Amino acid sequence: MKCTTVRKNLAGYLDDALIGEERVSKRAAISKHLDSCSGCREELQRFRKLSVLLSRVPKNVPPADLAVRIKVAAAQAQQSQDWASRFRQFKDHAGIVLENAFRPLTLPATGGLFSAILVFALVFQMIVPGITVRAVENDVPINLMRPAELVSLSDYPESWAPEKHDMELSLPHGLLVDVTVDAEGHMTYYQILSGPTSLELRRQLDQMLLFSRFSPMLSFGRPTAGGHVVLSFSAVRVRG
Repeated sequence: MKCTTVRKNLAGYLDDALIGEERVSKRAAISKHLDSCSGCREELQRFRKLSVLLSRVPKNVPPADLAVRIKVAAAQAQQSQDWASRFRQFKDHAGIVLENAFRPLTLPATGGLFSAILVFALVFQMIVPGITVRAVENDVPINLMRPAELVSLSDYPESWAPEKHDMELSLPHGLLVDVTVDAEGHMTYYQILSGPTSLELRRQLDQMLLFSRFSPMLSFGRPTAGGHVVLSFSAVRVRG
């Protein structure tokens, strides 16, 4: 073993504080080296003298009331802080706590939010098929659900055409009719949402809607029964 290595480990050798798995063999190697090296023995002797001198240094005993004095000083320092300092300290502490609490949830929460938005969009199209979205001309619908739409509103056949003594009934508040359409685009049922509900008016609606043309609701590209079309009228003709 070289002198430089031995002198680095003399303090541990003297205090029996060598570390490592080979400390026993290292201590034996240092002892063997000291038997043949006078320079390292002198260095070891100086370490021993230094250890004796340090052991003779009187120890400073802390005052008995040191702990109490420290607590009093800390309390006084805390009381001397203004509200702004306390608020900043509380804010920093709360920020650290919240960051440690929510950091593991950041990625799952983000993924869950996007998944929820996607599911909501799909479900919304399925449960609200009667809402018609205005599109540009020649637009190709890409929705999974396409609502039913009015193609053409039928007029009276000639045998039912209004005569000269028929009159036009104005509807100041309008007439809203909810029409249910089957898979072939025919009216199966209608309901008056608002407006007059006289028997003559219902007969007229029966005749008109029966011969009107509708495009059925599409579900994944297939015609599906149960679509709804809301029609609005401002005036109707009633035979007098």
